[in-house]
Amino acid sequence: MSHPDRILITGASGCIGQAVAAWLLEHSNAQLLLWLRQPRKLTAIDHRHPRLELLVGDLRQPRRFRQQLAHVDRVIHTATAWGDPTRAWAVNVQAVKDLLACLDHQRLQQVLYFSTASILDRNLELLPEAEQWGTEYIQTKVICLRQLMAHPLREKIVAIFPTLVFSGRIDGGDGWPTSYLTTGLRPLLRWLWLARFLRLDASYHFIHGADVASICGHLLTAPHQPGPQHWRGMPRYVLGQRPLTVNRTMAQLCRYRHMALPPGVQLHHWLIQALVVLFRIQLSPWDRFTLQRRHFTHHPITRPESFGLASRFPNLETVLSAAGIPQRGRLPTADHGLPSKT
Repeated sequence: MSHPDRILITGASGCIGQAVAAWLLEHSNAQLLLWLRQPRKLTAIDHRHPRLELLVGDLRQPRRFRQQLAHVDRVIHTATAWGDPTRAWAVNVQAVKDLLACLDHQRLQQVLYFSTASILDRNLELLPEAEQWGTEYIQTKVICLRQLMAHPLREKIVAIFPTLVFSGRIDGGDGWPTSYLTTGLRPLLRWLWLARFLRLDASYHFIHGADVASICGHLLTAPHQPGPQHWRGMPRYVLGQRPLTVNRTMAQLCRYRHMALPPGVQLHHWLIQALVVLFRIQLSPWDRFTLQRRHFTHHPITRPESFGLASRFPNLETVLSAAGIPQRGRLPTADHGLPSKT
């Protein structure tokens, strides 16, 4: 009789980490090792669950848990860092290398490695500008991915590239961590009365953390399926719903909030450049590149339907409702929810 898989989740207190853990507790019999720094942030699942083991510590010190790591069958690596270049390199590059070195390569079956869709072009190839002009977060993600593509374990690694991730509520009232994107809904809707007069030729993908969890849960419990594309044997999945334009998003926001959508002013690139100069806005080379690119879409994309599953949040209306956005009236006051990047 085979034993249940032992699955390690790094960044386990983040919105993706908690969503995946909750999915696995409900849909599998796996034993879960949750690696996190602050157990108090584990708000969506009961840390006393008999199939959970908490590894409380910094990702940069994997040897503290060498004994537990040696008995891991699968890994979902969501932990990341940004802001400080030194820490970003230590967490996003060196710590990943050290973590893989602590695993039993014979026992290990699979690693789901979380990166970001920002480093890919439309055709899921590495974006040269990401490595050249990206922030410390973007650049370290590119460097780490290049190293993984040459790693001895590369055939066991699945590269995951989430697009814009919604999770939690703007008032932090449901126990799930609130993603930065969901937190950003508050100022956007507060200025919707003015923003609805603007038009921008741009497009993007989004996905909800719950749908990310169902995809990852499926990959962890029904592994070794051919991905849409590969790099030297490494499957790669860009997670997102069908693309939305910024103008359509504005129309949907106005309809949801029962506001009229008036004729608008087109924000041409030359006009954006003029506004940057006029208001003396400081832009990094990466900022300038993204303003010029504007269309952050990919093909193919992966959503729950790609595996015969159903998205819980397939459109913007369901996302707004789950985030606690009222259709009329004032926005709720923020509570204790803390933004979480992953």
